[in-house]
Amino acid sequence: MTSLAIFGAGGNMGTRACNALQHDSDYHLLYVETGEKGIAKLNERGINPTPQAEALQEADIVLLAVPDALIGVIAQNVVPLMKSGAMLICLDPAAPYGGKLPKREDISYFVTHPAHPPVFNDETEWEARRDFFGSNLAKQAIVCALMQGPEEDYSKGENVCKKLFQPILRSHRVTVEQMAILEPVLSETVTATCLSVIREAMDEAVSRGVPFEAAKDFLMGHINIELAILFNETTWEFSAGCKKAISDAKTQIFQPDWKKVFEEENLRASVASITR
Repeated sequence: MTSLAIFGAGGNMGTRACNALQHDSDYHLLYVETGEKGIAKLNERGINPTPQAEALQEADIVLLAVPDALIGVIAQNVVPLMKSGAMLICLDPAAPYGGKLPKREDISYFVTHPAHPPVFNDETEWEARRDFFGSNLAKQAIVCALMQGPEEDYSKGENVCKKLFQPILRSHRVTVEQMAILEPVLSETVTATCLSVIREAMDEAVSRGVPFEAAKDFLMGHINIELAILFNETTWEFSAGCKKAISDAKTQIFQPDWKKVFEEENLRASVASITR
């Protein structure tokens, strides 16, 4: 049985990890929590936290279920005390890519992140269809990276992550840098920003007299078919008028060099801001 220490066990992500793994016969869980609220939440569930030093002496795997901004500080205290040959798992690429993990060659670093349930899916249950985040109801993909360590440790880390984010649609192996391109750049810097502009545009339409529900229904339906066209979920195409509108509007809405957000300098600056 593998001993797995969950740091931040009383927090939101820590609670999720506990729920996903606590009845799994492959793992013996150690619950590490220092915050008063987190400890209280664990006690409410009949769980007594394990002292950090004790957990690190025993743990084969250490899972950091803590905010990005705290990973660097926590890792500096945790990594030197880990057993030789143990594995540290981070649930986001920002801190690892940003150089926040201390150097130690005799342990493995594994990084993962969920893709969240996709827009186009085959879920049939209502609760699963409304599981937007990926709370163990709807299938989702994950990305995984073995940052350092022996090759056989990849499957060990991936197995933990598959159980943590189950049910799994697909698991993709990437590098830590590629994962950082996916988040924050692709999913947050670009996509979340563009979607926030779309919401602002809808609100602008409403401010100009369009009824809110009419604007929302019209927009949600068009987002659905436009995504299907752009991501090859249908053989339909944009109309000639739509293509012309896209071509004309791009120069008004976007800067010509907007793809510079993918350049390494800007990626590192974004990650530094997140982990500061």
